[in-house]
Amino acid sequence: MPLPRGLARFNRLVTNQIARPLASHLPAMAVIVHKGRSSGKEYRTPVNCWIDDRSAIVALTYGSGTDWLKNLSAAGGGTVLARGRAYPVGAPELIGADGSSRMPRIVNRLLAFIDVSEFVELPLLRPAEPT
Repeated sequence: MPLPRGLARFNRLVTNQIARPLASHLPAMAVIVHKGRSSGKEYRTPVNCWIDDRSAIVALTYGSGTDWLKNLSAAGGGTVLARGRAYPVGAPELIGADGSSRMPRIVNRLLAFIDVSEFVELPLLRPAEPT
């Protein structure tokens, strides 16, 4: 079961402001750069993420109805900032609980503790560029 929407609103207004500058440098974290579906405005959303040689796997801690996921789907992709690099990514694909097996064990345990069972895969389009 995803985390409550009220917590999502609080995190968007408070926690994300603090986490955003750090998330692109922390292990198992990243920042998703996406454009608003209607406004075209650029947004940067911190997420739990793991990157391998072919894709970024993102834990959907608030479920599959999040704005950043809708924005990436509408645009056919965006950018993932992680480990000090920018990774251009294609359209997201929901992969369900299979994504947990591709996360580090400690991250997987934390996500299981808060009952996260949905994941999305973002295919890497080309090699990362330094940020």
